Amino acid sequence: MTRHRRRLEDETGTALILALMSVMLLTALAAAVVMVSSTETKIASNYSSAQETLYAADGAVERVLQDLLMVPRWNDILAGTATSAFVDGSKDAAKVLEAGGQITLCCTSASATGQLQAETNTANMWGANNPQWRLFAWGPLKSMLQSGQIDSAMYVAVWVADDPAETDDDPLTDVNGTLTLHAEAYGPDGARKVLEVTVARTSSTEIERGQIAQRGQEELNQRARKAAVQTPGKSLTNMQLNTGTGGLAVQ
Repeated sequence: MTRHRRRLEDETGTALILALMSVMLLTALAAAVVMVSSTETKIASNYSSAQETLYAADGAVERVLQDLLMVPRWNDILAGTATSAFVDGSKDAAKVLEAGGQITLCCTSASATGQLQAETNTANMWGANNPQWRLFAWGPLKSMLQSGQIDSAMYVAVWVADDPAETDDDPLTDVNGTLTLHAEAYGPDGARKVLEVTVARTSSTEIERGQIAQRGQEELNQRARKAAVQTPGKSLTNMQLNTGTGGLAVQ
């Protein structure tokens, strides 16, 4: 009886058990901290990619505005015979993305153009005036400027269609000098952003194109950003692209 009592009262090894339990607790806490830190880093990285992708889509719209001013007949764009000067080879070839993967922009049903058109047709918001999208510009974002001034792995593409607010039941003919632009940007880890704007040709735009032809490329770069831009579905507002910051100013 005394021997059993002594064995029960013997605390030999208790410190080892407590030490092991402490180590396990600290290990669990360390694993939790590492997991939280890794998750936060991933969230920050995804947010940064998402913002960069959105800015890339916005930059693609600004780039395309320059070329729209130089096309005398916008019906040529709707017919698919006029494209932007910003192109990356054949529109039918698969494009390898620097951020990873590849994409086919045109013109099968499985391409980006086919999917965009299918989504538009399925929604069928405007009936006979549903936009018929034409691929107008495509290429790596860094190709917009010379000498590697843009350090980005983004790939951008812009489609053009007639303004669906028209009621002529002919989406291949522009009668009011207004087009809808659909820009998409593709980034790392599947990042993708879409931006749609409506561009209107005004009487002052016609005059300025004649001035541009005389004053050169620098004048073109400054004046091409003055086309009015609106959000689809809303009345046309006086919105100008700021050449200093690249942003939009609404008046």
